[in-house]
Amino acid sequence: MNYRRLGRTGLKVSEISLGSWLTYGNSVEDNTAEKIIHKAYDLGINFFDSANMYGLGEGEKVMAQALKAYPRESYVITTKAFWPMGDGPNDRGLSRKHVFEQVHSSLKRMDLDYVDIFYCHRYDPETPVEETLRVIDDLIRQGKILYAGVSEWSAAQIEEAVRIADKYLLDRIVVNQPQYNMLDRRIESEIIPVSDKYGIGQVVFSPLAQGVLTGKYLNGIPENSRAANEDINIFVKHMLNDDVLNKVRQLDGVAKELDTTLPALAIAWILRQPSVASAIVGASRPEQIEANVEGAKLKLSTEIIEKIDEILK
Repeated sequence: MNYRRLGRTGLKVSEISLGSWLTYGNSVEDNTAEKIIHKAYDLGINFFDSANMYGLGEGEKVMAQALKAYPRESYVITTKAFWPMGDGPNDRGLSRKHVFEQVHSSLKRMDLDYVDIFYCHRYDPETPVEETLRVIDDLIRQGKILYAGVSEWSAAQIEEAVRIADKYLLDRIVVNQPQYNMLDRRIESEIIPVSDKYGIGQVVFSPLAQGVLTGKYLNGIPENSRAANEDINIFVKHMLNDDVLNKVRQLDGVAKELDTTLPALAIAWILRQPSVASAIVGASRPEQIEANVEGAKLKLSTEIIEKIDEILK
């Protein structure tokens, strides 16, 4: 496993990280989740991503419990807040009250003294950015958070956060967590340039486009797949069209030329981007983690990258 610095910080994270959205605390049994997390750790993954709303806290519990087997200093674990955690008017968003309470609730669920990274899970238009950054700064000074980040913020919102932090001498955000894969390259035009300007690293999710870049949908929708799940289908179905599937077929051909798998090719393509510190993968079986780690070992030539770009046009 290779490790990269997170933005301009001194923190080093594995190029592949393990996430728990839609899996741990939800569709994957706890004992299987523990085996997957242990397999990831054994393969050199030191970066584990969770959030308060993953299974309404169950994802955090399962992940943290599995990691109890290892020294706390040997891994990096994250959580997030923004999405509703209850029915009350203050049970959502990025207000001082909600962030403060959710960080403490996450620490209690995970039985931890601190989390390495806390993310603002989305931008909150109802809360001043200064208010959010101040409570995060307080929690950093208390030693309950080490680094701050955001997820799916626009370039303008990221720049706003940096400007306000500098104005009031608050801790800056150091990491952004956007969606990024061969089929979704939106961050390349504005997000990455702005982030690079301020030393903010990218930790990207959905590197396999919700499974579309595994090739499993080339012959229809398999039973028990994400696209077959009505609750998850919304994240997948818009990609299941002839144009996208034709690109996936061509990309699969490139993978075969390189004697590798399509998922490994997709992850290697993401890691060609120096601004990306880590790609978050999900897994419902230990062998899936092994397959994804192969992507970190694969180095793509300029010729192959140009060939992929031509396919993705």
